[in-house]
Amino acid sequence: MSGPLDGLRVLEIASAAPAPFACMMLADFGADVVTVDRPAKPGRTPRRPKDPLVRSRRSVVADLKTPEGVATVRRLATRADILVEGFRPGVMERLGLGTEVLAELNPGLIFARMTGYGQDGPLAPRAGHDINYIAVAGALEPIGRAGQRPLPPLNLVGDFGGGGMLLAVGILAALHERSQSGRGQVVDAAMVDGAALLTAFVHGVRAEGHWSDERGTNLLDGGAPFYDTYRTADGRHMAVGALERRFYEQLLVGLGLDDDPSLPGQLDRDGWAHLRTRFAEAFASRTRDEWSAVFADLDACVSPVLAPHEAPDGEHATARAGFVDVAGVRQPAPAPRFSRTPATEPTPPRLPGEDTEQVLTDWDCMPALAGIRTDNEVAAS
Repeated sequence: MSGPLDGLRVLEIASAAPAPFACMMLADFGADVVTVDRPAKPGRTPRRPKDPLVRSRRSVVADLKTPEGVATVRRLATRADILVEGFRPGVMERLGLGTEVLAELNPGLIFARMTGYGQDGPLAPRAGHDINYIAVAGALEPIGRAGQRPLPPLNLVGDFGGGGMLLAVGILAALHERSQSGRGQVVDAAMVDGAALLTAFVHGVRAEGHWSDERGTNLLDGGAPFYDTYRTADGRHMAVGALERRFYEQLLVGLGLDDDPSLPGQLDRDGWAHLRTRFAEAFASRTRDEWSAVFADLDACVSPVLAPHEAPDGEHATARAGFVDVAGVRQPAPAPRFSRTPATEPTPPRLPGEDTEQVLTDWDCMPALAGIRTDNEVAAS
């Protein structure tokens, strides 16, 4: 591997979504990420072989319900810079792998914990998913059309933006502090905290009196006709973000409405319904690709809405090599980019336990081999 984190060792206790996303980023940046997978159960696939979230790391298998498996993780933790886990609070402690135990074995270990509600508070032990965390954080309620119910924004705000990305930032901050103190610490990354953090600007504009609590009536939530999406003649959509006056004027030029004296002013809220109708009628007259051509040379902040399967072939993504092919699966390339230490292309997910002996050798943990299954044992199971 190469990249700005080359030489860093990360021990990941297998979990779902946010923690693997953070570890994917660390691996993309060159860290040696080793995932501790659970032993396979009959009829169950322990990891998806095409999942980008588990790319670019190696795997060992350990049964954390056995003393041997716990001993193996402890041994690996003494050689790691970072341990990442995504269990509910208290689970690692009950397994004998809590923060105090591992800190005594490795004082420099950064113990990164990913949960929904955090390590404390009345909701800490409760189960939940992205939609629950962003609901409590105040991030779900503003999303949706006026007069309609809140609309879940996939699981982007909780799991990934407010979860995995927050965890990665916390880990990097702890690494910087350790470079000065020589000591590790616990990173308590909670999706409810991260989702709330992503709404910081809403609290600011609301305090200034520029944000209505009525969903779908503000500048950035679909309330403004010049910041919205419109259906085209072929059933696809264009995205319009013409907030500033100069962009709005170019929007009117592209739509052929710049000489229409009947149009209300851009910021005339009483006229927004009329503007939306006129914009919708105009966009419905041509296909998405036709409108893309119209706005190609206009600085109007108008873009085609691409589906995930279309995005890799977009002109800009193609020019920047924004997507890569990993074992036949097209997926986003590592980001951000670095001038001196670029990341290598991601590698496909490994089978659970496929790298057992090599990891234990590389990390100087061979005495722990008796506590886990070897590559041959995994292949035979």
